[in-house]
Amino acid sequence: MKPSNRKKSKRTDRPTLPELDQTKRSVLNSLASLQSRRSYQHAMDEFIDWYCSEPRLALNRGVVLRYRMQLETQQLAPATINVRLAAVRRLVYEAADTGLLSSELVAGIRRVKGIPQLGRRVGNWLTASEGEKLLSGFDPLSLRGKRDAAIISLLLGCGLRRSEVVGLKVHAIQRREDHWAIVDLIGKGGRVRTVPLPEWVKTAVDRWAESVPVVSGKLFRSIRKNGTVWGSGITQNVVWYVVKACAGRAEIKALAPHDLRRTCARLCHAAGGELEQIQFLLGHASVQTTNATLDANKISADL
Repeated sequence: MKPSNRKKSKRTDRPTLPELDQTKRSVLNSLASLQSRRSYQHAMDEFIDWYCSEPRLALNRGVVLRYRMQLETQQLAPATINVRLAAVRRLVYEAADTGLLSSELVAGIRRVKGIPQLGRRVGNWLTASEGEKLLSGFDPLSLRGKRDAAIISLLLGCGLRRSEVVGLKVHAIQRREDHWAIVDLIGKGGRVRTVPLPEWVKTAVDRWAESVPVVSGKLFRSIRKNGTVWGSGITQNVVWYVVKACAGRAEIKALAPHDLRRTCARLCHAAGGELEQIQFLLGHASVQTTNATLDANKISADL
């Protein structure tokens, strides 16, 4: 009997681990934001590990529903579950584009809904008095105290993201029209903006910069346990730990760096700032995102 010359049809429902890993890399390469890449990579890794640990089933709506149920049993926050599901959707969309999944399966997966969050408060906001308390807990004589005070001041007074604080360079702080500002700041999605620098924030930054001294390169540097400065920058984890330590001293619970950005927006709005001005300050692509940031009753999907 002659061997059959018929080629095997390509599978369109059961991608293998190498195929999923390749698809994941394609998704990550399409994301401009470093923070988005980290979030999506973690979420896709979690899903791929779960999917490959199960019996080899078709990657379809039923499987993704099972994954959502498994996430719910872990008692994760609705926002966390929805981010995981969003990453799974991006993964299967890319798999469809490369021929690993059929369009019918992808259409079914698209119909898997996220977890409702209506009425839930998203994130945390500080009052003006809580902000003052947060800023008053630093050692004004130590290098660590001066650096941490400058970091918190930029988060709270300018609404910067963690990544923007980490990447901030000395030359970006300039005087424009009798006011200090951070000029040509590149934010999420590559959007460029100029951020006003309040006098009290500039004072905190100067205390740190003049003590090191820092004259070029990135503004913030790492500090060893013995109090000496080293390296040419800090990581986003350093910013996270600075906020956590400051919140602990001020007896403020569940405070994250992004909560200080939200606080900045709400305090600006309370002081009479227009929505469009706050949108530009924060570097949002859409005014709807800014509006959701100011509204404690908005669901996190709007963010």
